[in-house]
Amino acid sequence: MRASLTVVLLGIAPLSLAAQRTHQFEINAFGSFTRYDQVFTLDNQFGGGGRLGYFFSPVVSVELDIGYQQPTIKSGGAGATPAVSLGGASLVLNFGGERNLFYLLGGYSRWAWGDHADYSFTDNGIHGAIGDRIFFSDRVALRLEARGVYAPSTGIAGGDWAGHVVGSVGLSIFTGPGSFRDQDVDGVADRRDTCPNTPSGAVVDPQGCPSDADRDQVFNGLDACPNTVEGAEVDARGCPKDSDGDGVYDGIDQCANSPAGARADARGCTTDSDTDGVPDGPDQCPNTPAGATVDATGCPTDADGDGVFDGLDKCPNTAAGMEVDTAGCQRASDADGDGVDDTRDRCPGTAAGTRVDAAGCPILFTPERTPVVLRGVTFETGRSALRSDSYTVLDIVAQSLLANPDIRIEIAGHTDITGSMATNMRLSQARADAVRTYLASKGVAPDRMVARGYGPSEPVAPNTTAAGRAQNRRVELRQTS
Repeated sequence: MRASLTVVLLGIAPLSLAAQRTHQFEINAFGSFTRYDQVFTLDNQFGGGGRLGYFFSPVVSVELDIGYQQPTIKSGGAGATPAVSLGGASLVLNFGGERNLFYLLGGYSRWAWGDHADYSFTDNGIHGAIGDRIFFSDRVALRLEARGVYAPSTGIAGGDWAGHVVGSVGLSIFTGPGSFRDQDVDGVADRRDTCPNTPSGAVVDPQGCPSDADRDQVFNGLDACPNTVEGAEVDARGCPKDSDGDGVYDGIDQCANSPAGARADARGCTTDSDTDGVPDGPDQCPNTPAGATVDATGCPTDADGDGVFDGLDKCPNTAAGMEVDTAGCQRASDADGDGVDDTRDRCPGTAAGTRVDAAGCPILFTPERTPVVLRGVTFETGRSALRSDSYTVLDIVAQSLLANPDIRIEIAGHTDITGSMATNMRLSQARADAVRTYLASKGVAPDRMVARGYGPSEPVAPNTTAAGRAQNRRVELRQTS
């Protein structure tokens, strides 16, 4: 029965190689032992050969191999023996550790037979192998290999395909760039690595030292937040911490214990726009007037419920329902509506619309000292006796004069042209005296008043009509100082 060979290449991920071989050559001399396909009727045979390999990387290499064998025909007897020259090219996948470099390979084989009439042909085939290199030093290793060769067609009589198995033991020498050790696996050889204990995954410079672009003590490559602001405290991943959750990182935060939810400035300190002692954010009433007392939510309090906030309320215990002013104090009453509080109004009965002074009394005289006609002051016909309806006006005049003690006046009596001049002169004087007497009875000092009668000499309207004559019959007050 013909021997058969099945080569299975396992998809094994290469391990990280402690001794890297990039750009090195491998020179190998080996001895071999071959079990030939049974159709060849040859005894198993020792042989030898050599290999030359080149490493493109620590994992991938290629190699060429040659060998020679001279097997014996099993039928025995004297005569010629066949010879075979071997050649091949392989792609090699290397993996393993520092002292053992395992490999799988596959490639092309050429077996050239000769020196015998029955064995004068060339077989082309493919091969696959598994092997191991056991290093005695960085450059010298023992190489062990088991290889299977398959020729899809063969020149041997009676055969259509052939398969052979070859085992070999050899010595390999590695030349070219020296293999280097890299214990911290940072890509920098130990002999050049000035930082030999770099954590796995850290980015390093040509000297093998880890870099830290944002200076947060977490190396690039391990830093999950590589652009941390300088000065910020970070966690083990290199991300900045913010213990009080105010958006300003620990280490930069000058107010590290800001209340939860409070707004902070660039320094991490809480802001308080209305300066009420409750930070912005928790402050539910952010526009509290300055000086107002507030509760824990930042809203102003009003203990007496008068609409004026505590802290601004100058009368904090106002009775419920009492009308107050802007200071929180009871609003003063003004019965006559002249704008002067009744408690300060010396002339409480001022007629509506009358201009009053600070004491609430009518302003009798303008800065120009224009005479004031006492409208509403009337007398009995042809007499100097005051009618009772005159008292209201004269009482107001008295109050104004009492409220303004520096004012001195002249009381001027006037008549129309009815009657003789002498009679009108006496009547106007008598009426002026009557007004002076009444004002004096109300407390106005007599020496502040002078009474004079002018008769019909100073008319203010034509005496030709009843209306004009009524205007001319009047009493005027004139400010003298």
